[in-house]
Amino acid sequence: MHIHILGIGGTFMGGVAQLAKAAGHEVSGSDARLYPPMSTQLEAAGIAVHSGYDPDQLDPAPDQVVVGNVMRRGVPVVEALLDRGLAYTSGPQWLAENVLPGRWVLAVAGTHGKTTTSSLLAHILQHAGLEPGFLIGGVPADFGVSARLTDSPFFVVEADEYDTAFFDKRSKFVHYRPRTLVLNNLEFDHADIFPDLAAIQRQFHHLVRTIPGSGLIVRNAADSALDAVLAMGCWTPTAAFGLDAGPPGDWQARLLVEDGSRFEVRHAGRVQGEAAWGLLGRHNVSNALAALLAARHAGVPLATGLEAVATFRGVARRLQVLGEGGGITLYDDFAHHPTAIATTLQGLRANQPQARLIGVLEPRSNTMRMGVHSAKLGASLAAADLVYLYQPTDLNGSLDTAAQALGQRAHVSTDLDALQAALLARLQPGDHVVFMSNGSFGGLPMRVREALEQRAGAA
Repeated sequence: MHIHILGIGGTFMGGVAQLAKAAGHEVSGSDARLYPPMSTQLEAAGIAVHSGYDPDQLDPAPDQVVVGNVMRRGVPVVEALLDRGLAYTSGPQWLAENVLPGRWVLAVAGTHGKTTTSSLLAHILQHAGLEPGFLIGGVPADFGVSARLTDSPFFVVEADEYDTAFFDKRSKFVHYRPRTLVLNNLEFDHADIFPDLAAIQRQFHHLVRTIPGSGLIVRNAADSALDAVLAMGCWTPTAAFGLDAGPPGDWQARLLVEDGSRFEVRHAGRVQGEAAWGLLGRHNVSNALAALLAARHAGVPLATGLEAVATFRGVARRLQVLGEGGGITLYDDFAHHPTAIATTLQGLRANQPQARLIGVLEPRSNTMRMGVHSAKLGASLAAADLVYLYQPTDLNGSLDTAAQALGQRAHVSTDLDALQAALLARLQPGDHVVFMSNGSFGGLPMRVREALEQRAGAA
């Protein structure tokens, strides 16, 4: 079967493409913009990608078109698809009908930490010899790809609450029917499709309704927004987890060092084991505990899970070290919500208490561009010693409020070249620089790295 995927460059749709290819289909696709790591993965998988959304890409007609949620009515290829009466479906629906039936699905939902938790869960199952398939919204370093199809009955999926397609406005995750569900946390996000937190909670409860009574919901005990979701009705056993400073849960993690690189796991107050690993921050310890409990439900002993945690190599673009030039360390991070920005910087601060920490932010998500979180942005960057803010032309409002909250630490620019020049002029050996964006940031992180390498070479 020839499957053509519209919006193939997104992490989810690119993952669907790789699964379809692995299942033996002829796969092609199109996108307006394509950049690493998905462009690299699609090329490696031998999947042809058409640039843009003109109708010609539907000649000859594919057997099925899978429509990404980035596609809208009025886009030429969408109008041609409908006019010609071609067979089409959404990415989540295709996954649910072609990959997930008959498998033990382990889904990870929540506003933050989905990618890291999903990646670690897949790594734990792999370490235990279960050879899981997976579809994750990032690239786990231990696998090198965002999606994999295996013969294993176990499949890990990052369960996103964003809408499915222009013809199906339900959240993607209601299609997956998991047996094991992680509810990591819940905050207001995706303001372009949800009017308020209650609307997101309703979608989360639709997901809860699909979990069988023989399944398990692993939930964050410290999140009151999740309390409200489960209060709407729950027909599945739950396992609560939390950190030492939060409300008591059935399972708890206690940090053994401030940056979270060593922690122990307790159950009902008794130590069950400990782990030392390469990730930083309280949020990642919470992610690890959730993954350990989900894997335990699938039959992986906690001790085996902790062994796997110690060898977990992280996820691309999650505080990923890009390189070091002239004694300056550069990181790439996907953070695009005030909570994620704050936890990323706090984790690195705990690990590098004496270093100068510099945050460089592109407010690129739809919610950020709408200005929904502008009042919280300054506080989220408080752990940084210097902050460079890029203000895109389509931002609703300005970044002045955030800059004022940060005082002389903040620098705002509407031009990436000017921002790069201003940043390079201030960098000095020993600095740690974190680039934060859910897009490519116009290639700025790599441009700065190359400039630092050239500067170091010329010295």
